[in-house]
Amino acid sequence: MQQSSKEINNKVVIITGASSGLGEATARRLAAGGARLVLAARRKNRLQKLTAELTANGAEVIWQATDVTDRDQVTALAKAALDKFGRIDVLVNNAGLMPLSPLDELKVDEWERMVDVNIKGVMYGIAAVLPVMRKQHAGHVINISSVAGHKLFKGAAIYCATKFAVRALSEGLRMEAGEEIRCTNISPGAVATELPNSISAPETAKAINQLYQIAIEADAVARAVAFAIEQPATVDINEIILRPTAQEL
Repeated sequence: MQQSSKEINNKVVIITGASSGLGEATARRLAAGGARLVLAARRKNRLQKLTAELTANGAEVIWQATDVTDRDQVTALAKAALDKFGRIDVLVNNAGLMPLSPLDELKVDEWERMVDVNIKGVMYGIAAVLPVMRKQHAGHVINISSVAGHKLFKGAAIYCATKFAVRALSEGLRMEAGEEIRCTNISPGAVATELPNSISAPETAKAINQLYQIAIEADAVARAVAFAIEQPATVDINEIILRPTAQEL
């Protein structure tokens, strides 16, 4: 476990999608850096287990079951952070889905779910914390996009569209935020998480599983999150793209 970081220490950080993958890895790394965490996801048992583990190691952590597609629940999450810690320093908009499929398969329900989680979830997170950060004259929103937010992949048109949207939201917030609020867009390539498990199209799943044989550990993304947070208040890391060294696309 890394030592406490003076730039991260005591910062109040909300992490969505914290029950596994990138969110869990980020929670572990920031807790070790001394952050005070508010963990959110739908799976209560995993949140409880992770919170108990981090708390036992000395971290200040609370959790709240949250479906990011429900704006009221995301608003309640921000309120829980304020009620417990009195401020919100960082929001990590991490919750996301990746049920890839060719457009011809017309998996419209999956398309809509991706839009709800990957775009609306990010929007609701921003809406919940932006007034708080304006009032406290400081804050940092970190959105997890994807390499798929920079280029299109066959069989991934809708997913790519959602991640392009996350990049647009990140840049729009950066342009409007002014000098007191920072915004970072992080775009990972193949990372060892549960994301491929949601792919119901057999041929697409086969191709992605082959790609993910080179996947890097989720802590690589957690380190990128920590790096962005650790910068001085006058430094805004706007964009980070990270891939396995073996990933060509």
